[in-house]
Amino acid sequence: MSTSTLVRAATPPAARLRLVDCDIHPTVRSMKDLHPFLSAQWREHLDSFGQRFRQAFGGATAYPKATPALARRDSWPADGSPPGSDLEMMQRQHLDANGIDRGMLFPLFPRALDERNIDCAHAVCAAINDWQVAEWTSKEPRLKATITVMAEDADGAVAEIERCAKNPAFAQVALVTRPIEPLGRKRYWRIYEAAAYHGLPLGLHNSGNNGHAVTGGGAPSFYFEEHQGVALSMQAMATSFVLEGVPQRIPDLKIVIVEGGFGWAAPLGWRMDSFFDRFRGEVPHLKMKPSEYLRRNFWWTTQPMEEPEQPEHLRAMIDWMGWDRIVFASDYPHWDSDDPRFAFKIRLNDQERQNIFAGNAEAIYGERLA
Repeated sequence: MSTSTLVRAATPPAARLRLVDCDIHPTVRSMKDLHPFLSAQWREHLDSFGQRFRQAFGGATAYPKATPALARRDSWPADGSPPGSDLEMMQRQHLDANGIDRGMLFPLFPRALDERNIDCAHAVCAAINDWQVAEWTSKEPRLKATITVMAEDADGAVAEIERCAKNPAFAQVALVTRPIEPLGRKRYWRIYEAAAYHGLPLGLHNSGNNGHAVTGGGAPSFYFEEHQGVALSMQAMATSFVLEGVPQRIPDLKIVIVEGGFGWAAPLGWRMDSFFDRFRGEVPHLKMKPSEYLRRNFWWTTQPMEEPEQPEHLRAMIDWMGWDRIVFASDYPHWDSDDPRFAFKIRLNDQERQNIFAGNAEAIYGERLA
């Protein structure tokens, strides 16, 4: 067995590599799963009017990958429920099979973060947060919950962080990556300050329909093109954070970019640095080079991973970024999810494997992973 392969059952427990999965997607069977966590007012509202999004589609996401369930074929429960809705199946098929020690839940559906009705959005976010604890983390201690918040109303988002932060089941805060305005804008800063105050990283999974195309130039012709556009939108998000001065103002804020690729991170830092001397008069609030903020405040998940034709070019890419900046993510149960045994096409030494598959995540989330 090569050193790039994770060893499971045949390895003595004391020597087994710990594994933290930073992207697992649970989902509801239907909106009725949230009824126990919603008031009668919002149950009636959702039954009567449904949700309202900033897009032309009422019942599905505008992003084709997510329609209808974006899942691998073997992840559908026998009763026909949506993939990711069955805890026992997740335990058997993913947590147990892959030896997951801790897994980060990222609810994507229902889409509370995109809801145009602000009060409804807050109610559904709170219900999703309570549902994660009641139906997932309280029954499976390997799983950790994510505080979902509707970012367009900072007061409500901060209140939800304050409500949930005291519960050790929650390990991070999530909001959409394509909101109404770029995420570096000051209207969102109170959310980041609340997260940092409670020692909660931001988990920024590519998501959100703000009414505009995912690309900078308009709606693309092909799904392939739109899929590529996601990584570009994440670059724009990271640029906004850095140049607007979020990590300068909140140096302890930890930002984990999830499912946005990472091959662009080093070139993005180089490009911003190359213009820094010319434009620094416009951004006097920045006290370091832009790449230094990327290096200090940001982390990236492995899925989806860029895979060069020459595998060793992947090593060079991670060398540029730092081996302490990458955390493993499976993206279970989606169709392009990664098996940790085969995620890397390069030979990793023991320290590199330890960093990526557990150590870096443990450094980010600290005692929240306990």
